[in-house]
Amino acid sequence: MKRTLTSFLLVLLLVSCGSKKINNETVLNPDGPDGLKGRVISDEIKSSIDDSGKEVGNDIVFSTSEDIAVLMDYLASDELQGRGSGTKGIEMAAGFIEERLVSIGVEPYFIVFKDTLENFEGIAYNVVGVLPGTDPNLKNEYVVLGAHYDHLGVVSPENGDDIANGANDNASGTATVMELARYFGREKSNKRSLIFAFFSAEEKGLLGSRHLAKKLKEGGLDLYTMLNYEMVGVPMVEKDHLVYLTGYELSNMAQVSNSYVGEKVVGFLPQAKEFNLFKRSDNYAFHQEFNVPSQTYSTFDFTNFPYYHKVDDEPSEMDYGHMAHVVNKMIPIVEGIANSPVKEIKYK
Repeated sequence: MKRTLTSFLLVLLLVSCGSKKINNETVLNPDGPDGLKGRVISDEIKSSIDDSGKEVGNDIVFSTSEDIAVLMDYLASDELQGRGSGTKGIEMAAGFIEERLVSIGVEPYFIVFKDTLENFEGIAYNVVGVLPGTDPNLKNEYVVLGAHYDHLGVVSPENGDDIANGANDNASGTATVMELARYFGREKSNKRSLIFAFFSAEEKGLLGSRHLAKKLKEGGLDLYTMLNYEMVGVPMVEKDHLVYLTGYELSNMAQVSNSYVGEKVVGFLPQAKEFNLFKRSDNYAFHQEFNVPSQTYSTFDFTNFPYYHKVDDEPSEMDYGHMAHVVNKMIPIVEGIANSPVKEIKYK
C-alpha cells in the first residue's frame, strides 16, 4: 500500500519519541469530540473520521491500536509462560481478565467470575461475566460472546525459545471479546443480556466451552446465539470481506451480521468448510447443547499466518490496527443482535 510522505514522516516522529511500534500507522486526534480526543486512531479506521474528528456515516471508532496493545502485550507475554491450562501463567491471565471486567462494570455470571472446570484433570477456570439487558422482556434472552484464552504453554524449544505465547491463538480473540465487553459496559446499549465467556482448556479438547455450555443448558438459559472469536490477529489476503464465519452455509448469521453493519464485513472461506472448522472451536459445544446458531468469526485464512501452534506466534506478528478494526466493525453487529425485536438469526 502506498504511503504518503506526510504519513511516513509522522511515523518517524512517533518512533523517535519512543512510541511503541504498532504495525499500522497512527494519527493523533487532539481536536475531536470527547470520546476521541487525544486518542491514537489506527490507519485502518482513521478514514472513517472527517477533518473535524467526527465519525463518518455509521462507522464506530471505539477501539484503537493502543487499546489492543495494552491487552495483547500482557496476554501474550513471556511472563504468562504460554497460558497452559492448569498453570500459574493462565491463572494470572484469568486474574487480568477479571480485573478488566470489574473495572468496566461487568458482573460475574455465577457467584464469582472464575468457574472451575469439572472435566479437566487439575485446576482450570473459565472466566464468565454478564451485562444484564436493558429491556424488561428481552433481558431474559442471552447472547454469548466467547473466546478461549488458554494456549500450549511451555513446549519443546525452537531456536532457544520454549514459550508458545499464543498471540494469534488466541490472545487475539480474547482481546476482541474484552474490547466488546468494554464497549457495552460503557454504553449499556444491549436490550438482551450479554455473557462474556473466556474459555480454558480449548487446547485440551474444547473442555472449557463444553463445561460452560452444559452448565448453562442445565440452568435453563434462554440462549439466542453464540458468537465465538478465534485467531483474528492478522488480516486475510485478497478477500472482499474482513472476517469469515465458520458454518457459513448452516445459518443466516453472516447475512444478518452484514445487514446490521451496512456492508460486507462477514464472508465465506472455502477452507473453513473443507476442514470443518465449525466443529473445531468453542462455538460447537453451544451448538450441541442448545441447537441455536453458534459460530466462529476468524481471519486466519491458511495463507496469512505461518506460525499456528509455533513459538513464533508472538505479539510482534500481530496487526493491532486490524484487530481494532475488527472490534469496531463487530460493535454494530453485536448491537444489532442484542437489540432486534425478534430472534432474526436462524439455522437454515
